[in-house]
Amino acid sequence: MAKTMRAAVFAEFGGPEVVEVRKVPMPEPGAGQVRVKVEASSMNHLDLWVRRGLPIETPMPHIGGSDVAGVVEAVGPGAESVPIGARVVVDPSIGYEWYTGQDQGESFGAPSLRLIGEHTQGGFAELAVVPAANLLELPKDFSAEHAAAAGLVFVTAWRALIGRGGLRAGERVLITGASGGVGTAAVQVAARAGARVFAVTSGPRKASMLQDLGAETVYDRTSVDFSREAWRDTGKRGVDLIFDTVGETVWPDCLRALAPGGRLVTSGATTGSHGVTEIRLVFWKQLSILGSTMGTPAEFRQVMRLVFAGALRPVIHETLPLAETRQAHEILESGQVFGKLVIVP
Repeated sequence: MAKTMRAAVFAEFGGPEVVEVRKVPMPEPGAGQVRVKVEASSMNHLDLWVRRGLPIETPMPHIGGSDVAGVVEAVGPGAESVPIGARVVVDPSIGYEWYTGQDQGESFGAPSLRLIGEHTQGGFAELAVVPAANLLELPKDFSAEHAAAAGLVFVTAWRALIGRGGLRAGERVLITGASGGVGTAAVQVAARAGARVFAVTSGPRKASMLQDLGAETVYDRTSVDFSREAWRDTGKRGVDLIFDTVGETVWPDCLRALAPGGRLVTSGATTGSHGVTEIRLVFWKQLSILGSTMGTPAEFRQVMRLVFAGALRPVIHETLPLAETRQAHEILESGQVFGKLVIVP
């Protein structure tokens, strides 16, 4: 009789109602893969987009969850060096070196960037199969919940701000969507880099929490024009760098809030992908617009070691059991989450 496991799956695209927890066949690790007994996984906005039907090749019925932390339970051919019982967190990106051109090998048919839980089955299950090369061992006393809450968001923020944005100490940086998973990570990364952090969120409670994470100035976008306020608060100059994951609704304001020679790094479009660009602002202020997504394996390890050391800390809004994965989708869609939602089997 085939072995099974419990997983949160959807067999068709749609709203949260398509997500159900049921038994599915237990996956077997292939060449270069390991099977992890999942201790925790976490929600990202990516899970909402995949469930709604991104134009990608998604295995169906689909198991979401890009962030995985747990214990190695079995290994496939070529992965025998990974010890059974090792506690690990998983880098969500597959094929990043090829995607960025950093691996200059001579192979034909080089793989494109893929994400666990998007292009492959993910961690909203009792077990998950992942590449052995993506494993990073957890320190002895570091919780799986915090590891799973950190991976995708911290590597995304680190690459956008440090790798692509070139953030330097003393610069003014503005972060939109600051109360989300990537946003709370970005505030901390920027503050640790010695920048003056301006954050955009909604509501006074979130503003206070962002200040606790290192934001110097927080704007409630529901009550003020953050671009005008940032221009005033910087002596009518603007900010040096903006990290935006919101997209369409704030795009024109982001361009207006930049100082001459400023940089705008985009890494998401939660409100839509058709932002209006005032071209005259771009050339007159000599602005740079940069794209960024995820991060290299080296960047993942670098930022996760800072998380392990306590220099950066993932923010967990709520931890829910696997049986409530549908509710987790609903909660994340509500826009009321500060930080991350974590799913535990």
